[in-house]
Amino acid sequence: MYNKSVLRIIDENLNRLSEGLRVLEEIARMILNDSALTERLKALRHDLIRSDLPFNLRLLDARDSAGDVGSDLKVAGEPVVKDLPLLVIANSRRIQEALRVLEEFSKIPDIHAILDSDRFKQARFEIYELEQKLISRLTRGKKAQKIQGLYVIVDTGVLNSRDHLEIARQLIQAGVKTIQLRDKTTPKKGLIKLAAKLQELCRDYNVLFIINDYLDIALAIEADGLHLGQEDFPIADARRVLPLDSILGCSVTTVEQALAAQEAGADYVAAGAMYPSSSKDNARVIGPERLHQIKQAISLPVVAIGGINQENVREVLRAGADSICVISAVLNAPDVTRAAREMIEIIEAEK
Repeated sequence: MYNKSVLRIIDENLNRLSEGLRVLEEIARMILNDSALTERLKALRHDLIRSDLPFNLRLLDARDSAGDVGSDLKVAGEPVVKDLPLLVIANSRRIQEALRVLEEFSKIPDIHAILDSDRFKQARFEIYELEQKLISRLTRGKKAQKIQGLYVIVDTGVLNSRDHLEIARQLIQAGVKTIQLRDKTTPKKGLIKLAAKLQELCRDYNVLFIINDYLDIALAIEADGLHLGQEDFPIADARRVLPLDSILGCSVTTVEQALAAQEAGADYVAAGAMYPSSSKDNARVIGPERLHQIKQAISLPVVAIGGINQENVREVLRAGADSICVISAVLNAPDVTRAAREMIEIIEAEK
């Protein structure tokens, strides 16, 4: 009734499809802890892999693993070790290829009666999207893991005409892992040039460089990330525009805002102000207790910001902060490098 060679092809590609989907599902579930992606991949796997006994008996009857001339073929240059993003890409390609084969062979008259070629086509386009999401989450997650220790905002207003690059070098020398540029006064034409130089410096030392507020500048210089406030460009819209590996931070003052930022695609939140701050007169003080509530509610790194100094930083760390963000406590110090290093030593000792 059915051509056994065709059934062998279908069996082979259904197996390949199921195996590839399972690999992606495990990454979404166990590594990313993403319930939405896990559910989509699981639903896709159950939808595409038929479980009725008669059909599977025909496939098993046609199977000839021992006689498969391709089973022992080795591909020259194929990597033995893959990092997670490459693992996702390899298995996504495997799934897409299997779906294309199944789509085409399902058009054969006898097979078309039992397999839906259109469903395989729809699934192929769905995998294109899921591959993007998985790669984005993995590459962003790798960067977001660096959101720890001391995070310094290089605020042009606070620098008071000091050289941005020299201050950034001093911060990097001290061991700062994340630098953000905040500038509300410099015309954008000059700001882009400054931001590009800072990005190059940070990249040379494997330090994250974040742009505050300006999506266009973050895109223009290929910054590591963008930080937005509650009244700035919407997080979900920024997420759609930014490159796959760009991280996105969001300032929050409540648990509800933190949950919304996480849902919209933020990679970390900055909770504050912890205390009254000389850098931002109108900052709403929420205190370490609110930070603790936010940390308990979300799975993203939480950065504490606002009025933090060497005297109160331990209290903030004990409340659950993953990273400490400062401006005045370091930039207004007589010795920027020493002030940053001393703050880092306190953070490391407390952690």
